[in-house]
Amino acid sequence: MLIRDVTEADWPRIWPFLRRICADGETFSYPTDIPEATARDYWLLAPPARTVVAVGDDGTVLGTAKMNANQGGNAAHVSSASFMVDPAHRGRGAGRALCEEALRWAEREGFRAMQFNAVVESNTYAMKLYESLGFRVIGTVPEGFRHPRLGYVGLHIMHRAL
Repeated sequence: MLIRDVTEADWPRIWPFLRRICADGETFSYPTDIPEATARDYWLLAPPARTVVAVGDDGTVLGTAKMNANQGGNAAHVSSASFMVDPAHRGRGAGRALCEEALRWAEREGFRAMQFNAVVESNTYAMKLYESLGFRVIGTVPEGFRHPRLGYVGLHIMHRAL
């Protein structure tokens, strides 16, 4: 698997699974009916932020990640990242590879920590992955996420020092 910077040619391969993940409404706080142009603006970040793709041996885009400063000004030393893996390619290690790349990027860029602001507590696959990489829950917004099947569930804030 190759992790590389996103190109304009990748967007048509990202958009179908990004749209599906948003429409499912189970893991992201993006609108379930997000317009393509809005999704593209949310996901494809300009430097100094970074967006990457995980590409399989056959050239298939397996997943994508965006990484950036979590806040600005005097809080700009903490990074953040978001990850989407094509549901058709889950379980192949793309999520872990993308998260590890985001951590390497943050360290190279001089960030002191990485924080995830909105990890849905019912997203057990993400929780397990992040915890295995040293993240811990530092707070939870009770009923902070309206899950389409489970109702209101907690929204975790997760943190890891770099």
